[in-house]
Amino acid sequence: MAKKSKLAARAAELEAAVAGLFTGTPTEAPAPVKKKKRKAKKAKVVKAAKKTAKKGKKAAKKAPKKAKKAKKKAKKR
Repeated sequence: MAKKSKLAARAAELEAAVAGLFTGTPTEAPAPVKKKKRKAKKAKVVKAAKKTAKKGKKAAKKAPKKAKKAKKKAKKR
């Protein structure tokens, strides 16, 4: 048997409950529906901050090399 949609399942529960009211037969309480846990998305801001920090580190590493090159160029002239 195919799985019923949530709406169809709820409709069937309500129909049974109404029928129970008129016939006087007790109906059992439906089991609570468990919600699926959603995976939290990574904040874009954090990602962007990390990227910027990485760029800063790279630039800091390159700075001494650039200074050396500039010094050599100046000596050649």
